[in-house]
Amino acid sequence: MHSIRTKTMLPTALAIVLTTLVMTYLGIHAIRNVSDKSSNQLLLLLCESGEKNLDSYFIGIEKSVDIVSEFAQNDLKGLDASQLQDHIDRVSDVFANTARHTNGILTYYYRIDPDFSKDVKGFWFVDTDGTGFTEHEVTEISLYDTQDTSALVWFTVPKYTGKPVWLHPYITDNLDKRVISYNIPIYQNKQFVGVIGIELDYSTMATQVNNIQLYENGYAFINDDNGMIIYHPSIDVTTLTKENTPKTPDGLLTDNQFIRYTFDGVEKQAVCLKLVNGMRLNVTVPVSEINRDSYKLINNIIIVSIILLTTFILLTLKLTNSVTKPLRELTNAAEKLAEGDYEVELAYQGNDEVGILSHAFNYLIGKLKIYIRDLNTLNEQLKEDNLTLQAATTKDSLTGVKNRFALRRDYENYIENDIHIMMLDIDDFKRVNDTYGHSVGDYLLRKTGETLIDIFGKDNSYRYGGDEFMVILPDVEEESFKEFITKLEKQLNEIHLENRKMAIHFSGGYVYGQTLLQDDLRLMLRQADELLYKAKAAGKNAFIGERYNRATAESIIKRTGESFRHG
Repeated sequence: MHSIRTKTMLPTALAIVLTTLVMTYLGIHAIRNVSDKSSNQLLLLLCESGEKNLDSYFIGIEKSVDIVSEFAQNDLKGLDASQLQDHIDRVSDVFANTARHTNGILTYYYRIDPDFSKDVKGFWFVDTDGTGFTEHEVTEISLYDTQDTSALVWFTVPKYTGKPVWLHPYITDNLDKRVISYNIPIYQNKQFVGVIGIELDYSTMATQVNNIQLYENGYAFINDDNGMIIYHPSIDVTTLTKENTPKTPDGLLTDNQFIRYTFDGVEKQAVCLKLVNGMRLNVTVPVSEINRDSYKLINNIIIVSIILLTTFILLTLKLTNSVTKPLRELTNAAEKLAEGDYEVELAYQGNDEVGILSHAFNYLIGKLKIYIRDLNTLNEQLKEDNLTLQAATTKDSLTGVKNRFALRRDYENYIENDIHIMMLDIDDFKRVNDTYGHSVGDYLLRKTGETLIDIFGKDNSYRYGGDEFMVILPDVEEESFKEFITKLEKQLNEIHLENRKMAIHFSGGYVYGQTLLQDDLRLMLRQADELLYKAKAAGKNAFIGERYNRATAESIIKRTGESFRHG
């Protein structure tokens, strides 16, 4: 037969131990979940920031080459062989002007295929020391087999593929410089004329990647879809051959955004995003560094739990009194605590062993409440931080309207709705920048964003890119939308700079209708963009609208796609 002391001590001690272990486990589990989510969000945000910077750089290069190639294609129409050199001179002037406004260019060129002309070779301008572009003797293509795409890749690959192409790093001819390049083939009446392209210093890309850092040993690197490392901060791939260049770990070649893998015996967490030129940007951090702070907090919780557990076990050993009522109260309180009710409190305040145990039990509940409160506070803080991060990644910092990331996030909100979707931009915005400077251009972009928010609301206004803006307005009649347009035109025309009215105009195109299918919003956007170009072609300073027509939008996409394929 057990004594009352034993019967009282055992259930109380078991309740305390169980409660402490459960709370310790829940606390550790919550901390690890919060730590994992926070580190993943931080990695993703850093990778997205690096991706946007690199993509912005690469897109700027693409636009520069596109501008020159489009001019060259149009200038070739109707030319004969005797006018080819004049054509080269005109393209050179356009390229020189474009290159001056494009950062990071090492060389730019227009090389004529010897099969098209043996007399006119084209041009090649280089800037190896940053002092300005000087003309360099062009590569003698006739010395190479242009059917071999492993040699003279900047010329042979676009000639073979027949389309614009980004090339992986290679050593450029005659300059002994490692570069990456973007090249576009040029045609006249479907006959291959030559290649227009820009080469970028490999170190420029490397500098941008090196700026992406997290924790003590986190870093970023770039590889291609085949796993070949293009740039790594701790591996000089420029000194390695293709055969001995290390491969990217297999885990990073999947389509998963968050990847955990082991490299050189170190477990790592990584985020991978694809760049516009086909390469893959990876941001990776050792898991031990990510978990360092959470491990410290977990150790503290375990230590405190052990201390508390030991304290209360010692207190229960002091129970010598067989007073039944306080023991029943203590037993009932322990059972409630085991069920997760932490609001229990023992009223017994005697000076005997039961009173001491009651006081200690209340102390434990108070400590547990503090831990729970601290965990809830930490969780709320993390939620606020996540909201702050989300706001930073969905709002355009210059204009105050939403950005394209927010548009992708809001996409589902506009499905199965009657909507108006409008594309608009500033007429001759490049001329404004060139005439008044980029500060004036930024001022106009800010005023445009403020006007759109004022008329359409910040939830419906987006910056699509450059000086191009978008409005998606659901559940509004056509006549009401036209009134919005009239108000918009009036406010835009009242934009002043330093109390001086500027002759700034805007053009736009919009469509309205119902988004029944998943891709209707994309098609409406394309149809609205086409109307914007019609407004531009009709003399600018105008807004054109029409009802959404799926067949019309699909034909626009098909037509622009065929135009792209045929040059």
